[in-house]
Amino acid sequence: MSEKNSKDVVDAGKICTDLTYGTWRRQRGWSPLTVVSAKESYFTDSLGRNYLDFSSQLMCSNLGHGNEMIRRAINDQLSRLEYVQPGYATEIRAQVALLLRDILPRSLTKYFFGSSGTEANEAAIKTVRMFFQKERKTKIISNYNSYHGSTSGSITLTGDFRRIPVDTYYSVPGIVHSIPPYCYRCPLNLKFPECNLACADYNQYLIKNEGNVGGMILEPVTGTNGVIVPPEGYLKRIREITLENDVILIADEVMSGWGRTGKWFAVENWNIQPDILTTAKGITAAYLPLSLMATSERIADYFEENYFAHGHTYEAHPVALAAAKAAIGEYKEKNLIEKSREMGKKLSARLDEIKERHKSVGDVRSIGLFGAVEIVKNRERKIPFNSYDDKLAGKPLVTDRVARYAMEHGVYINNWLNHFIIAPPLIISEEDLGRGLEVLDDSLSISDSEVI
Repeated sequence: MSEKNSKDVVDAGKICTDLTYGTWRRQRGWSPLTVVSAKESYFTDSLGRNYLDFSSQLMCSNLGHGNEMIRRAINDQLSRLEYVQPGYATEIRAQVALLLRDILPRSLTKYFFGSSGTEANEAAIKTVRMFFQKERKTKIISNYNSYHGSTSGSITLTGDFRRIPVDTYYSVPGIVHSIPPYCYRCPLNLKFPECNLACADYNQYLIKNEGNVGGMILEPVTGTNGVIVPPEGYLKRIREITLENDVILIADEVMSGWGRTGKWFAVENWNIQPDILTTAKGITAAYLPLSLMATSERIADYFEENYFAHGHTYEAHPVALAAAKAAIGEYKEKNLIEKSREMGKKLSARLDEIKERHKSVGDVRSIGLFGAVEIVKNRERKIPFNSYDDKLAGKPLVTDRVARYAMEHGVYINNWLNHFIIAPPLIISEEDLGRGLEVLDDSLSISDSEVI
């Protein structure tokens, strides 16, 4: 590397902190790593150090880095048609639609493309409200401990602390929050299965007493907020309740889709047919921004004669769709859905071992190559190390220290308030999966030392 190029790379961190915003944080103290390249399950910083990408960045680089099939598809589409306004049809739009018809749940028959998961969920909010505008069923239920995006509608749907700083002036009306299926920290202090799925049944009460409920959105497997796998029967009961009350069920599969749970989409693990499914991230394996809202035939039929009041300049962008077509091909060609399911068994077994070894580990959860380790400072009383207020105040988290140790030993693991998300690229080797878990295992000695 030349002296000039080296200086350019080193200065990137300072320039980025001085001139650009770091997301979801106070700006003071932000000192980001400068990443210069990536290949397969690894990325490299400006000093030449390699890191195992054990969380697929933001749980989106499902196919790893440097995939030549996707790069080639992007370049080929750029050479033929880089952009056309979404009022026109394109060959790539048609091709991707046909592919989606074969892999999405069979209840979903018509598609709207955007650029992010946030956009997909905004489209879902508007679609529900347009569909039920005559009945005025405009309310939408969302769970606490969920995340659905950062714009006004999607942040209001969000059930975690990121909603709180903007709640009084940026939220949209008509969003009602409900009880999540978080068995480890049950809001009702009940135990499964003796609880008889009270968290699901509460939504029947909520719908009847709120009135005018048109939709319910949930993450089939909660993503950022802890990879919370619902108890058996939960989603089935939610589907029954929404059908009984003519409420549109929206499955937010932005993070849980595209093989992450060992199925194309997480709802397939429980044979659920949603009315709307939203997704992004893995649809292109993060090579380009693209999102999807897929709707049922009933919803599609409604808009045959009623105005669909939604759209974006970059809706159905040809180059992003080319990346999606190539990504779908790679999932199939490399048999990655099945691989996620099989590797997930190894991940689950190893996480159980880690829980037994560390007194600071309160719970472990996983499905496919989607896992979480939740740490506590008192296992018996389930006392967390940190709180929402700590994060909003910019206080250091115990998970930050554990993740920093892992980075120092060559493994990037996404950490949140009191948990870590293990979601490596679906292409990861068994050897690298073992290495990442070994480093995590070693890193947890830091949280063990803080147990009371």
